[in-house]
Amino acid sequence: MPDIITATTKTGNTVKYYSDKRAEGGMKDVYFSPEKNYVVALFREKQPADALTRLEMICGRYRESIFQQAGGDYWKDFYCWPEQCLEKDGQIGVVVPFYSKKFFFDYGAKNGDSLGIKGKEKQGKWFASAKLRRKYLDPRELGDWKNYLTACLRLSRAVRRLHAAGLAHSDLSYKNVLIDPVTASVCIIDIDGLVVPGKFPPDVLGTPDFIAPEVVRTNHLKIDDPNRKLPRIETDLHALAVLIYMYLLYRHPLRGNKNNSQVTEDDERLMMGERALFIEDASDPSNRIKEPQLRKDELPWVDTTAVPYTVVGPHLSPLFERAFGSGLRNASERPTANEWETALIKTTDLIQPCANPSCEQKWYVFDNTTQPRCPFCKTRFRGSLPILNLYSSRQGSFRDDRHRVMVWTGQSLYRWHVNSLVSPNERLSDDDKKRLGYFVFHNNKWLLVNETMQDLMINDASLRADQRMVPIGGHVELADGRELLLQRGEGGRLAKIQLVIV
Repeated sequence: MPDIITATTKTGNTVKYYSDKRAEGGMKDVYFSPEKNYVVALFREKQPADALTRLEMICGRYRESIFQQAGGDYWKDFYCWPEQCLEKDGQIGVVVPFYSKKFFFDYGAKNGDSLGIKGKEKQGKWFASAKLRRKYLDPRELGDWKNYLTACLRLSRAVRRLHAAGLAHSDLSYKNVLIDPVTASVCIIDIDGLVVPGKFPPDVLGTPDFIAPEVVRTNHLKIDDPNRKLPRIETDLHALAVLIYMYLLYRHPLRGNKNNSQVTEDDERLMMGERALFIEDASDPSNRIKEPQLRKDELPWVDTTAVPYTVVGPHLSPLFERAFGSGLRNASERPTANEWETALIKTTDLIQPCANPSCEQKWYVFDNTTQPRCPFCKTRFRGSLPILNLYSSRQGSFRDDRHRVMVWTGQSLYRWHVNSLVSPNERLSDDDKKRLGYFVFHNNKWLLVNETMQDLMINDASLRADQRMVPIGGHVELADGRELLLQRGEGGRLAKIQLVIV
């Protein structure tokens, strides 16, 4: 049985941990507490003079700016944030909460867990690679495509909150983002390396595959060279775009067929740096993934013709084009975390359940055609498909929000659907989280059932007033061309119904 070590944190609290190392990262060794409710992570090497000051601010002021503001409890599931720092026998370190149980593998790998990952943390790499997903992971660990959209939404929201506080993670990657596709949960870890522009520089350049091109391109310059580019908020945005692309499409956006050098190290540096090129670039196809790179265990995902990036829909596609187009050369062109969050919210409202019970992804984004089909298993939709096109009231007139809600049995309307001034984020009140209505297919008709919408009415002047109102507990048919007023007043929405018959 290992010894139990006792230490005192900088805030005067006593912590205990076992003497045997249980895990190690690039810079720290990790030790478990006896109750397994926290870990102590100690830096192996001697740290710079200001390292302890930095850790004290991360555990103090910066932590408080996230968790002790209104709605701070919301973020506890999004970050594994250091709570205290300490110094023991010349080593400095942090006390960090233990990960939630959902971020550890329940089943591990196929075939008796030959990889030994059962009980290990769910690093994102396992879920961002078509090969790893198909070849190794138990299907019960994989979740579905809808959950990956939700996980990406939560990741974008967590990054947005960091950036709003003036902080950059500096090493966003699938190594430092735990993901549970079964519950659509994410958790950002290794927060003790936060970058504060102008105050605390980055400890690391990042993780290969996620380092921004300008950082790779200028890595040969001295650290104090004004032309040297180091991790900051803008480089987080490159890593965020790569993560979202990989979680939704299970391939890397820059690893294609183009050979930039016969020297492996130079080819890697050019591919991720100076000559970085989107594998689906519309004007330059030289980095497409081609034979013999189309490996069977990665199909159809590595075949960008079979599953192009456009399957993510009209809101996310333009952001990928910016992030991996002009954003590769100009950091200011990269979509912000807030833009990703907004696009993911709208995309979530565009998804449809696949009619094929054997489809691995289960969900897909409506492709705005009269012959919709799942892009993953190619199963066509059959039946009637209602679409709500949303318009919001602004200064007395309704304007197109470019926001559509696809209808399926069990689909619901919430406060943010009926009023454009409400956003589904950490500031939602408990009342705003409640369902206002839901959709059901009954007697060959699509119906919207009104649960709590006081203003719901059919926007048709030819009807009597008592015929227009849809009372609470009542329902209204989703007829093609019908308009429904969901809420009155500024920001209140009007829904124009479009019915696609396939």
